[in-house]
Amino acid sequence: MADEELNIIEKNRISMLNTLKEKGINPFDNKFIKENIIDDILTEYNEASKEFLEENNIHIKTSGRILIIRNFGKASFFRLRDGYGEIQCYIQKGSVSDEDFELFDKFLDAGDICGITGHLFRTKTNELTIKTESIKLLTKSVLPLPEKWHGLKDIEIRFRKRYVDLIANDDVRDIFKKRADTINYIRAFLNNSRFLEVETPIMHANPGGATARPFKTHHNALDLELYMRVAPELYLKRLLVGGFDRVYEIGRNFRNEGISVKHNPEFTMLEFYMAYSNYEDMMEFVEKMLSGLVENICGKFEINYIGTEINFTPPFKKIKLQDSLYEVAGFSTEDVDSADKIIKILQNLNLPADNNMTYGELLTVLFEETVESKLLNPTFVTHYPVESSPLARRNDANQKVVDRFEFFVAGRELANAFSELNDPFDQEERFKSQVDIKLKEGLPAEIDEDYIEALKYGLPPAAGCGIGIDRLVMLLTNSYSIRDVILFPLLKPVK
Repeated sequence: MADEELNIIEKNRISMLNTLKEKGINPFDNKFIKENIIDDILTEYNEASKEFLEENNIHIKTSGRILIIRNFGKASFFRLRDGYGEIQCYIQKGSVSDEDFELFDKFLDAGDICGITGHLFRTKTNELTIKTESIKLLTKSVLPLPEKWHGLKDIEIRFRKRYVDLIANDDVRDIFKKRADTINYIRAFLNNSRFLEVETPIMHANPGGATARPFKTHHNALDLELYMRVAPELYLKRLLVGGFDRVYEIGRNFRNEGISVKHNPEFTMLEFYMAYSNYEDMMEFVEKMLSGLVENICGKFEINYIGTEINFTPPFKKIKLQDSLYEVAGFSTEDVDSADKIIKILQNLNLPADNNMTYGELLTVLFEETVESKLLNPTFVTHYPVESSPLARRNDANQKVVDRFEFFVAGRELANAFSELNDPFDQEERFKSQVDIKLKEGLPAEIDEDYIEALKYGLPPAAGCGIGIDRLVMLLTNSYSIRDVILFPLLKPVK
């Protein structure tokens, strides 16, 4: 709709709004008690026969937004939607007061919010419908619904004006209902497994727990530089030290990095920790939780994601990182047995190769560049090099790798987990190495001495896992971009 046309409609509706006020009608009323939710009406009476409805004269008092009006002169059909469902309504001159019919006929538009009373009947096409007996304007819409409410297609406008997107697009509302269902399922699953839900600080004095670039802020009263959390990990593990054996948090993390179809600077993470468990126990737990989630949300283990069939039937595939380079990427053992050889491979692939990186770091980069995108069905990748896992416990049989897995689906990392490092002296040394790396990259960094002290009191053997909720919802709703599953994604401001 052109801006000029939009301005004319807005001016006309404002004029109409003022006329209503002059007639003593409040265009922003709130005196209406809703007795029936539309979804409940449909659930209870959708199968009721025409004769049953006529005999019982089912009284309805509901409210919602008018989506579309089909006017036939002295009678009209309109569709009414609340937050739970949508139903057809019918209004006829003579069946309502003259004042109510004039209100509807002359002053109500698609987009207006109203309350109606009436009774249920079936039309000639057998559609369950409310026959209106009275109608009350609750909110006058000054701006029209997009494209006659049939849909809002411009992606940029959809993200910037999500409130309009939700009005216009049924599938968008379904995405966010599924998002809520996903979080509710996970929360119930963890609660039933005797996890305790907790809340940890979002503002940190020390930006620890991950290697990402943090957002910085300032607390005026304490004159203190603070960082928005990049991960809640170190606080959650402090709670294990304190005696809570199973804890979890579903909350926001903030990383001052790029925006892409897979990344938003503000995103939702699930992190949970199990004392007296290791990464193998965690693999079994994650497999049970996620396979159950997919079956619950999608009705089966098989889903289609952007044209790819994915099967969540357990058990999921497990493979060591180094083995994946042979089995998935097709390298031989001789191809990747030294740092120099991996650097040459990366250079031949026109990928950045840092001569200062260790063999383990290069091995991880090679995996990320040549294997990840090929892991379509659910796959646990284990035995990461110790250099790329500063908080994970070393493997007892091979001190060069750690007891860690990352979980991949549709070529994307969905979860990261490991047996927690509970040796305070090993942890301190790895923190020192991590701080050196961060400082070289121009990132704020210092050793979290309090966390080291907490470890000295004794962190029980434990496994922890982080799962990206946004990416998980993308998968379950067949959404290509992370912005499709975040209600208000970060966008560059419009001047």
